[in-house]
Amino acid sequence: MISGEFEHLSVMLPEVLENLAPGKGKIYIDATAGLGGHLKEIARLAGPDAYIIGIDQDQSALELCRKNLLEAGFDFKSPHIELVQGNFEDIQSICARLGIDSVDGGILADIGVSSMQLDDAERGFSFMSDGPLDMRMDRSRGITAAELLNTYSEKEIADILYKYGEEKKSRQIARRIVESRPISRTSELTALVCSVLGNPHSYRRGADKSHPATRSFQALRIAVNDELRALENFLSGSIRILAAGGRLVVISFHSLEDRVVKQIFKSLESNCICPPKHPICNCSKRSELKILTKKPLQPGEKETLANPRSRSAKLRAGERVIGEV
Repeated sequence: MISGEFEHLSVMLPEVLENLAPGKGKIYIDATAGLGGHLKEIARLAGPDAYIIGIDQDQSALELCRKNLLEAGFDFKSPHIELVQGNFEDIQSICARLGIDSVDGGILADIGVSSMQLDDAERGFSFMSDGPLDMRMDRSRGITAAELLNTYSEKEIADILYKYGEEKKSRQIARRIVESRPISRTSELTALVCSVLGNPHSYRRGADKSHPATRSFQALRIAVNDELRALENFLSGSIRILAAGGRLVVISFHSLEDRVVKQIFKSLESNCICPPKHPICNCSKRSELKILTKKPLQPGEKETLANPRSRSAKLRAGERVIGEV
């Protein structure tokens, strides 16, 4: 168990606040509240009359988030702060339960795995320490990474490694996994991947300086938590509950996530989906989002030095518009 003393560095905090632009007395949702770093600063800027909702599917993170907010002087009454366990893809239904019809302030999602989760060996997210192969964000439901690896076919595992990890040697790794089953520990999976790809020390000396197991662990985490589908549902749900002028800010940490955000933002901004050669627009599509970041923002050198895990972060932001042509 990670203690409340865990050091948490909020990724791209100045950029988040600049693009979310918290206004006094409005409603804001941190859809991936984590330990509350972003949420805390949003609440400060939004003032005592604001309504702040923090959502996270990790109950342990929410407990520490509550503790950190209390230690920072927030009493959950002014501003009103609500912490909810749930998946960010269910943002619409969560708001409905809370009696919120629309969000006039903004919505934030930082969709990376937190350092707290990575550093807790019992969660099974990291190849850096030995632990059970779990990888579930919400440990109360779903299959574990071990269950996936021990029951899926060789082809299914290879497809996951290739699709979600862009692992070129996915077939060889999948074959080695199936031959070695049952597998239950992160150290076992790491050794199997390295037996195919080579010693991690050789990678650090070459062009690819990442650990050889990085892509496989990423792919399994995405599959276990169905992350890309959840991201798509979150984005479509968020645009439905945002009021005109409300902001949507998303931080992603790998190319697959960023591609989903980029494509959906572009689709939401478009005011026509007719074929390019169609002489007259009759699709009745209207722009729903004004993109504020034509290119994704990335952390500066100072931040990446202080927090190396932020180096792959990309931030995209948009503002809700209603029926613009």
